Amino acid sequence: MATEGRGGERARPGPSVAIRRHLWLLSASMSARGPASSPPLATRLRELWSNAERNGLSREQCAAEEARQLDEFVARWRRALLLPTETDLTSSILREVGGWRGIDDLDAVRHRCTTALADLKRHWQSTVAAVDGPSVDRYYDTADLCIEELMWWHTLEDDRSPLAYVAALELATAAGGHRYLDFGSGVGSGALLFHDHGFDVTLADVSSVLLAFCRHRFATRGRTATFLDLKEADLPPAHFDFITAMDVFEHLVDPVATVDALDRSLKPGGYIFGRFAADEDDDRPQHIVHDFGPVLGRFSVLGYTEAFRDDWLWGHLAFRKPL
Repeated sequence: MATEGRGGERARPGPSVAIRRHLWLLSASMSARGPASSPPLATRLRELWSNAERNGLSREQCAAEEARQLDEFVARWRRALLLPTETDLTSSILREVGGWRGIDDLDAVRHRCTTALADLKRHWQSTVAAVDGPSVDRYYDTADLCIEELMWWHTLEDDRSPLAYVAALELATAAGGHRYLDFGSGVGSGALLFHDHGFDVTLADVSSVLLAFCRHRFATRGRTATFLDLKEADLPPAHFDFITAMDVFEHLVDPVATVDALDRSLKPGGYIFGRFAADEDDDRPQHIVHDFGPVLGRFSVLGYTEAFRDDWLWGHLAFRKPL
């Protein structure tokens, strides 16, 4: 019998006996390789579909199980981001943006959010005459509507790729450690998620306006974190156990130098989790990097090993620093 979930959502029925057996065998097989090798969601789903016929699972059973596991990710994301008095994620995010802007009309806030991408494109075109460090930093320091654009993305209304933060959390929890860096933290949703699960959180960005909003989000929830403006401060050396760089590297003027900076701030044996790919996108001229070969090559030169590759859901990679 289905039960009511938080916010009135109907919880999906649990997995069938065949699916539970398949997932148990997959987990046992991978756990034997060490705690950091417990199967992440992308691996679980790929194996679920790849072995469906052998395990006697129908397409409908696989689809239902995939939906159930994704719903679990959504629930963890919602719990971390909801304001204390809210139960609906989209409404909560609109109210949070409206509170920051001093706008009570949620329809007006929604309009600002859904049109922010086009406004940001125009702002880039009027601000960045040449793609260099000072020009790009100036853009992000004045691109106030990044708040609306990113917060709307995090409602999951348009796509679920922000749930990659939950996949990163799974890996970070399995790997151990407690010091987490959200590099290119944006509006801080990933940092809120990690804080919600007991991590010591640092947010780093070049945008003062985004960091101010992040401080507001943490203060509203009575939470503490460290905030670093990368225009003014360097990352602390050998400090972090786990770093995310979610949809960040395509925005960087010198992505290879950024690999070195993250390497210096990461403890031996630590992880860097991110998406190192970007297609040409006329709506996002801020995506200035499309060849990630030099970035991946730099990880290799520094001795990093690939710890995780998502070739099923959102295309993220995790690299582990040598001990």
